[in-house]
Amino acid sequence: MNPWRREGDEIVTEMERQEAAVLRAMVSQVSDMLLARAEEAPQDELTELTGIRTGPSTAPDDPILSRLLPDFHRLDDDKPATEDLDSAAALRSLHEPTLLDLKTGVAGVVLATCPPEGGEVRLNLEQADAWLSALNDVRLALGTALDVDENMPDELPDDDPRSGHLPVYHWLTLVQEELVHAMSL
Repeated sequence: MNPWRREGDEIVTEMERQEAAVLRAMVSQVSDMLLARAEEAPQDELTELTGIRTGPSTAPDDPILSRLLPDFHRLDDDKPATEDLDSAAALRSLHEPTLLDLKTGVAGVVLATCPPEGGEVRLNLEQADAWLSALNDVRLALGTALDVDENMPDELPDDDPRSGHLPVYHWLTLVQEELVHAMSL
C-alpha cells in the first residue's frame, strides 16, 4: 500500500491492481448484503402516501449484518420489558432505512473512485470521509466473519482457516489509518 498524501484539499494514493480488486470486491459484497437487507423492508400504503420509509422491525439474523446494523435501543439482556422491545422495534423500523442509504452510499463512492485496474486514487475531503466509513464497514464485516477480538494474535497458524484472511483485515486497517493520518494534516 502506497501511503495516502495530502495535496491541497485532496487526498491521493496509488493502488496496485490487486489492492484495488480486493477492496472493490469487499466493498461490493458488503454493499450487496446491505441492499438485500433493504429489500426486506415492509411495503405499506402509508409509505407510498407519505414517502416515509420504514425498515424491518427486527434485527438481522446474520451476525455480519447485525454488526453493521446494531440495535438503536439497547435491551436488558436478562429480561427486556415489553416497552423496551417495542421501542427497539420502532427505532429500528424508523432509522434503519436511512442507515442503509448512508452505508450503501459510501460504498458507491468507493466503487466510483477506486479504479478497477488500480492506479491513482484522488479524493476530495467528502469522498475521503466516505472512504473512511466504507472501510470501517468492510473491516467490521470481515472482523465479524473472522471473529477478531482484542485477544487475537497478529498471525494465525497456517492450519487455521482464517489465516489467509487475517492479513487482509490488517491491510484494511492500515489503509484506514493512513487515510485518517493524511486527512489530519
